[in-house]
Amino acid sequence: SQWRPASLLLNPGRLQPRCRQPTFSTTCPNCSKNRRLRQKRAISERKLTRYFVDHRRVRVVGGQGGGGGHSFHSEPRKIFGGPDGGNGGDGGHVILKADQQTKSLSSVLPFYQGVRGERGGSKNCYGANGACVYVKVPVGTLVKEDGEVVADLTQHGEEYVAAYGGTGGKGNRFFLSNENRAPTLFTPGEPGQDRVLHLELKTAAHAGLVGFPNAGKSSLLRAISRARPAVAAYPFTTLNPHVGIVHYQDYEQVAVADVPGLIKGAHQNRGLGMAFLRHIERCHFLLYVVDLSVSQPWTQLQDLKYELEQYKKGLSERPCVVIGNKIDLAESRINLPLLKEQVQDRVIALSALRGDNLEELFLRLRELYDAYVKAEQSRGQSPVKW
Repeated sequence: SQWRPASLLLNPGRLQPRCRQPTFSTTCPNCSKNRRLRQKRAISERKLTRYFVDHRRVRVVGGQGGGGGHSFHSEPRKIFGGPDGGNGGDGGHVILKADQQTKSLSSVLPFYQGVRGERGGSKNCYGANGACVYVKVPVGTLVKEDGEVVADLTQHGEEYVAAYGGTGGKGNRFFLSNENRAPTLFTPGEPGQDRVLHLELKTAAHAGLVGFPNAGKSSLLRAISRARPAVAAYPFTTLNPHVGIVHYQDYEQVAVADVPGLIKGAHQNRGLGMAFLRHIERCHFLLYVVDLSVSQPWTQLQDLKYELEQYKKGLSERPCVVIGNKIDLAESRINLPLLKEQVQDRVIALSALRGDNLEELFLRLRELYDAYVKAEQSRGQSPVKW
C-alpha cells in the first residue's frame, strides 16, 4: 500500500531491507564503513608549555572536626535518662599520592580542603569522620615547606599527609561525672591543619640526555623510543622535558629523559638557563650527545660537564656514555678519531636521523641499567621500575 517510485517497481532487486542496527555497527555490510584510526594530534612545543608544569604552590587545609552533640535522653518511665550527646567526627585529611600515570603538576589546583566531620547526634551516636581528599601528583614530586624538604614521593602509590583534619568535638555525654550528673557542656570541632606547600617535580628516569641545542637529542629519543618530541632545524626546539621508554626482549624498560639544550654560560642564565636540570638530577647515568659535524666537538663535552658541576657538585661524575651524533656527514667521520683521542669515556658514533649503529647504544644502555640494578639490590633497596 506504500507508494514507491516506478523505477524501483520495475527492478525489485534494488530493494534492500533497511538495517535496524545502529549506524556505528561494523557487523552489517550495508552499514559498515572504512574508518581510519584517529591519530593523536601533535602538539607543538610552544603549546606544550601550557600543559607541562614542574612546580606548583598549593595551600592545603584539613577538614574541620564536627561539633559535639548536646542532648538528654528521655523516654516513657525514664524521663531523666541523662546526657546522650555523642562526639563529633574527625575532619578529613588532604593526602598527596604519587601516581605513575600523572606526568605533570598541571592538574594540581592551588587550594585543597578536607571534608568536614559530622556533628555528634543523640543517643550517644558519634558523628562520621570526614572523607580524605587525595591529590594525585607525578612520581618524583618533591614537597617543600619554607624551603625545607618535608617529603619525597619517588615510588608509585606512595602517600604523604599534607594536612591533618581537626579532631571532633566532645558531646555532653563525655563530661558526665559523679559531681555533674546533667552536664550541658559540649565542645566544637577543632580546625584542620593549614599549610602552604611548594611542589617541585623531578623526573625519575634512568638515563638523561644532555647536549647542546641542535645536537640531535630529540631525534635520538624518537629513534630509540616511542616518544615524539618536536624536531626542527632551529635551536631550543625542546622547551620541556620528554621521557621515552626503551623496551627490551626480556620486558625490561629503561626510561630516558630529554631536557632542553645547554649552552656555555647557562649557569649565568644564558639561553634557557639550567633550572630544567632538576629533571636529570635523579638520573643514574647520563648520555652526552655531541655533534660530530662541528669543529672540535670535544669542547662541547667539556662545557657540558662544567655546566653540570655548576648546577650540582658531582653530577658530571656519574656513569656516562658519549654519543657522537650525525656520523652520516663527511665532517663527522673526520672528527670522530679526534674525539676519541681527547675523551677518556666510551664514544658511540651513530646517526639518529638514519638509525645507524643504534644497536651498540642499546647494548651499552642495558649494561648501565644492569649495573644500576645490581648496585641497588646489593644495598637492599628496590630499583626504580617503569
